[in-house]
Amino acid sequence: MTTTDDTTRPEALSNAEVRACLLGLQQSICDAVGAEDGQAFITDAWERPPGGKLAGAGITRLIENGGLLERGGCAFSQVRGTALPPSATQHRPELAGAPFEAMGVSLVFHPRNPYVPTVHMNVRMLSATPTDGPLAGQTVRWFGGGMDLTPYYGFEEDAVHFHRACHDALALHDPALYPRFKAWCDEYFFLKHRNEPRGIGGIFFDDFSALGAQGSFAMLRDVGDALLKGWLPIAQRRRDTPYGERERDFQAYRRGRYVEFNLVWDRGTLFGLQSGGRTESILMSMPPQVTWRYQWTPEPGTPEARLYTDFLRPRDWLAELDGR
Repeated sequence: MTTTDDTTRPEALSNAEVRACLLGLQQSICDAVGAEDGQAFITDAWERPPGGKLAGAGITRLIENGGLLERGGCAFSQVRGTALPPSATQHRPELAGAPFEAMGVSLVFHPRNPYVPTVHMNVRMLSATPTDGPLAGQTVRWFGGGMDLTPYYGFEEDAVHFHRACHDALALHDPALYPRFKAWCDEYFFLKHRNEPRGIGGIFFDDFSALGAQGSFAMLRDVGDALLKGWLPIAQRRRDTPYGERERDFQAYRRGRYVEFNLVWDRGTLFGLQSGGRTESILMSMPPQVTWRYQWTPEPGTPEARLYTDFLRPRDWLAELDGR
C-alpha cells in the first residue's frame, strides 16, 4: 500500500525531528540499563562516506560481561542508499529501486541470569523518493518496529506485565492497534522450520503510515518509550534468582533458536546485509554463548518443558489478566 496523504509531504515531518528523538531514546535506554548493570555502555561511533551503495553514520553502544547483561547492544543508525533493497519493497513494489533513507534504534539485551528474559526492540523510519513513475519526486515515509520477549523460564506475571506495557503504548493512539500488532508479532517471530515461536511475543508492525506522518511517528515514539517500562521491572525482579549449570545450559540451548531466527527469517537483518550495512553492528544481536543439540527435548514435568507447553504458544495475556 502506498500512502499519498500527508506522509508524502516533507514538511509534515522532518528527518531531523526523527533523528533527535531516536538519539534521545538510545541515550535514555542506555543510561537506565547501564545503571542497572553497574557499568556504562561502550560507544562506537561510525561513518560510511558517500561513494558506495550505502552512506551514513551511526552509534553502536554495547555492554559485554556486565552484572546484568552478558551481552547487550543498542544501536542508532541513519543511512542513505541509491536503491531500496528487495527486503524493503516486497510490499511496496512501486518503490523498487528508489533512493532511500532509513534511521532507527535497534536493541537486544541478553541477560546473564537465565531467569531474566532476553528482550528485543526496534523502532525505525524509512523514506523513499522515486525518480520516475507515478510517485516521481514524492517522499513516501513509513514506520516499523516493535518489541518482543524471549524467556527461558516462564512466569505468567512477567508475560502479562510486558504485554500490558505494549498495550498501553498503543492504546494512546488507537485501541485496535494492540490486538492487530500482537497477532502480527506472534506470526512474525515464529521459526517456521522448527514450528515454534521464538518467545512470548509482544508487538510488531511494518510498512505503517495509517496515522499520517506525525501520528505514526508519535506512535513509534511511545513504543520506544515502553521498552524500559515493559522489561526493566522484570529484570529487576528476576536478576538475583539462584541458578546453576542446568539453567545456564538450557539458556544456551534456547539461544540457539534466537540465532536461527535472526539469520534465517529476520527482515531487519536481511535489510542490513542486503543493503551493504555495517556487519558488526547488524550482528551485535547474537548471544555470546550458544548450544545446539541433536533431537533433544526436555523431560516432561520440568520447568524447561513448561516453557514449551505453557509459554511457547499464542496466549491472550491481557484477557487472562482481566479474568475474561
